[in-house]
Amino acid sequence: MKELVIVSGKGGTGKTSISAALAYLAPNKVLADCDVDAANFHLISGDYQVQENYPFFSGYAPDIDETRCTQCGICTELCRYNAIIDGKITSSLDCEGCGVCANHCPQHAIAMRQTQAGDVFISNTRLGTLVHADLGIAVENSGKLVSKVRQQAKTIAQNHSAPLIITDGPPGIGCPAIAALTGADLALLVTEPSVSGIHDLQRVCQLVSHFHIPLAVCINKYTISTCNSEEIESWCQENSIIFAGKIPYSSSFQHAILAGKNVMELTDITVHQHIQDIWHQVHSLLELS
Repeated sequence: MKELVIVSGKGGTGKTSISAALAYLAPNKVLADCDVDAANFHLISGDYQVQENYPFFSGYAPDIDETRCTQCGICTELCRYNAIIDGKITSSLDCEGCGVCANHCPQHAIAMRQTQAGDVFISNTRLGTLVHADLGIAVENSGKLVSKVRQQAKTIAQNHSAPLIITDGPPGIGCPAIAALTGADLALLVTEPSVSGIHDLQRVCQLVSHFHIPLAVCINKYTISTCNSEEIESWCQENSIIFAGKIPYSSSFQHAILAGKNVMELTDITVHQHIQDIWHQVHSLLELS
């Protein structure tokens, strides 16, 4: 079983659209949407139906037993975030879950309870089985949720003898991206021919290199700036990074998103050919049968 993780240095490069297009071409796979802070893979996977869902718990919040509370004010005095005033929780968003209030309450009126940070879903889509998640508002620990999604996708792939997992990873180089990349068999980095795109491309390449993960790069919307596209290709060649291909700018991507489809389901032959070329490269690099 191999795992392809598709990442980008910044949002808006077309990472999810290309993930869906490659999922359309792959014959037997399990899909994972690890962009849990802004999950949208299911929206372009076509008529998704949630088959299973379960809560994701992470972090702690205080639970005050008012029958024990004597209004001594110690918790208010110790809380650095003004989350507790006069024995009352002012706002769950203010609390950092540090547990100082519970540890110093003389009446043991405060207990730290694990909180629900989001939900994990297993859905049937036109493209195949998809594992995705919904992270709560203002909730941290998205890296842990990414790991949960990947773990569930691997379990499903093993149970169904699927040779490939296609993971739509989060953008950037933060904790969620690290959680999505570690242990992958191949990272496909989607970039765009802009100054910020080139800068973020180089940062992600450094991250992937740190974890010794095989890497390939593709350029989306390369016709917007052929000069920058050539610079990206040259940089990849100079740094011995596999260049998987490039895709011209096309309004077909927007039309596909609005229709709840992926671009391979529309009749843009030029885009189809470029994406198929990238898929052949990925297929060869993963040594899929």
